Amino acid sequence: MENPATVLHFGLVGIGATMVMDCWAFMLWKFMRISALDYALVGRWVCHLCARKCPVTLISQAQPFRNERVIGWVVHYATGIMLALIFGQWVGQGWLSAPKFFDAFAFGGLTVVLPFFLMQPAFGAGIAASKTPQPTIMRLKSLNAHFSFGLGLFITAKILQQLT
Repeated sequence: MENPATVLHFGLVGIGATMVMDCWAFMLWKFMRISALDYALVGRWVCHLCARKCPVTLISQAQPFRNERVIGWVVHYATGIMLALIFGQWVGQGWLSAPKFFDAFAFGGLTVVLPFFLMQPAFGAGIAASKTPQPTIMRLKSLNAHFSFGLGLFITAKILQQLT
């Protein structure tokens, strides 16, 4: 993507997709009491990395940092933007003119490698939450969140398509 307008467009798609993911998580909490990731833990993990301290315990038990929740939310949205830009490289600029559901939904599903192989092990939960009391539930929650991100890619692209 060499066109700055395309980069901006996919960046907006990433913000929108992350918002859809967050709205879906809120709805699951509000109506079914299914909890989502606490982004303060993401912030705590990032702060430990920046301080060059590797927490040896579960991230929830590691030393907290000031403003970790804000940092976690910023990292969450920056990740959504980054993933949308990667998606844009995969599907190309033309996808913005004719967004295809399957492309976005499949990519959302693929992004589950991040929690399974990076975040969950880094948080002390093992690969794909294997060290948690209910790994299958945790895996399904991750898949749910990331497929909602994929849905958000599509919905946001369709909205932006109507606006441009």
